[in-house]
Amino acid sequence: MRFLLALIGLAAVVLIILLATGMVKLNGTAGTLPTVKVEGGKAPEVTVNTATVTTGTKTVEVPTVTINKPGEPAPANSAAPQ
Repeated sequence: MRFLLALIGLAAVVLIILLATGMVKLNGTAGTLPTVKVEGGKAPEVTVNTATVTTGTKTVEVPTVTINKPGEPAPANSAAPQ
């Protein structure tokens, strides 16, 4: 593994020396990006059947709770334990 890394490093050094001395010249031309054409399409159609939820109101009588401390008289409309 070290030998392969050293060989790649040596090749890079040789290439740099050849470029610096002018023995190798790299010439290239500018490339172009590909052209992309987008045409109109159609969105997919989706049909959804969902459950229905109905809400309503209902009147419920809620009991009230009163707390009497010891020694206080019970209210007149309450059912005090006997």
